[in-house]
Amino acid sequence: MSAETIEWANEILAKIDRKLTVEAERQGKKIPYIPDEQTGRYEGDLGQSDPVWWTNGFWSGMMWQMYHATGKELYKKTAEINEEVLDKAFDIYTGLHHDVGFMWLHTAVANFRLTGSERSKARGCHAAHLLAGRYNPRGKFIRSWNRDRSGWVIIDSMLNIPLLFWAEKEIGDPRFRYIAEDHADKVMTDIVRPDGSVNHIAVFDPTNGELVETPAGQGYASGSSWSRGQAWAIYGFALSYRHTGKSGYLETAKKVAHYFISEVSKTDWVPLVDFRAPKEPVMFDTSAGMCAACGFLEIAKYVDEFEKALYIDAAINILRATESKYAIWALEKDGLIDFSTGSYHEERWTEVPIIYADYYFVEAILRLLNKDFLIW
Repeated sequence: MSAETIEWANEILAKIDRKLTVEAERQGKKIPYIPDEQTGRYEGDLGQSDPVWWTNGFWSGMMWQMYHATGKELYKKTAEINEEVLDKAFDIYTGLHHDVGFMWLHTAVANFRLTGSERSKARGCHAAHLLAGRYNPRGKFIRSWNRDRSGWVIIDSMLNIPLLFWAEKEIGDPRFRYIAEDHADKVMTDIVRPDGSVNHIAVFDPTNGELVETPAGQGYASGSSWSRGQAWAIYGFALSYRHTGKSGYLETAKKVAHYFISEVSKTDWVPLVDFRAPKEPVMFDTSAGMCAACGFLEIAKYVDEFEKALYIDAAINILRATESKYAIWALEKDGLIDFSTGSYHEERWTEVPIIYADYYFVEAILRLLNKDFLIW
């Protein structure tokens, strides 16, 4: 990595630190999601209005990453408050889905990894048991959603199963790893396509695991290529390789990464919401790029020098393009990265700042500087 890139990343980290210090002081105990369109501030508090919402760990995850990088007690205190608030989600229970990984990896597990808190370890183990309880032993997959969707699996799941790999080591029980590997194998076979593109949703027969259909989900249509789904797969399979050493997971991560790079390079390194959507309207999703960048930097750890440059350069290209066009550095505004899109067909979440884009941006910058820690 060039000295110029390191200098740039250090400058960006200083800006992030300044911005997140102000945001943390302003937020107090609130859990943010998307800034208000009129004020540009986090007006809501999902910790109160929707404790089981799937993104409720990302704010804490940013705080722990920044605490690890800077040692600032403000970040630690803010993250601990976030974690305690999520106890309400355990109490509600019925609103929890497979996203307990996103919620408690970034809160309780991060806390335990950095401080050794036994209370946090207990919360993480509780969440891991909830995720393992969603495993279908006939279909060999973890169901993603509730209601009448017993056979539904979404690609986002690949970033929830690291909770099971953590639990296997902490509890000393290999069944958590078996469940995670069964699920990853199912996703690899039936959700990732041969060309490296990815379905968002797969519906399986819950009695035998046979693939029934692949609905559209948050992309444009069935058979299209939702860019954040690609990013979930890249990073998720790279992390699965990290935890298991299974070569098939790394090869899958690389295959999806090559597809993503070939597409994002066509739009100046900022991804479209869906790589196979109609040419108009043009819609971007910076969160897909931020997550993919983290995945590329993870893959780079396990390949030879020739390949390493491909992934690191792609990550840097995405980060620099996104920061130059869409970073929000004004201290009176909340959010770090603009132009994320939650779903292709949902206008209210189109090209706005969303908390998970901020998290992956922070993690990717810290990865470039070797100041991150494993939150997955």
